[in-house]
Amino acid sequence: MLGLVTRLVALPVTAPWWLLQRIVEAAEEDLYDEGRITAELRALAADLEAGRITEQEHAAAEEILLDRLLEARAYRTATQESP
Repeated sequence: MLGLVTRLVALPVTAPWWLLQRIVEAAEEDLYDEGRITAELRALAADLEAGRITEQEHAAAEEILLDRLLEARAYRTATQESP
């Protein structure tokens, strides 16, 4: 019974922490989603071909996306290796 009481008392403290943890996990999933990044790279190439952006704008945005892709792959590797 004491264990149940302790859990009920701790619930208001741990629930916000759990919620924040879940928000961070969701943000990381979005940020490091390789499929999303490659889709953005394809859309960027299409914008260049359609003349909606300049070569310079394409190069700058592509560099950012390629950096994100490398970070995503490193993140995936790191999270797969951790116990």
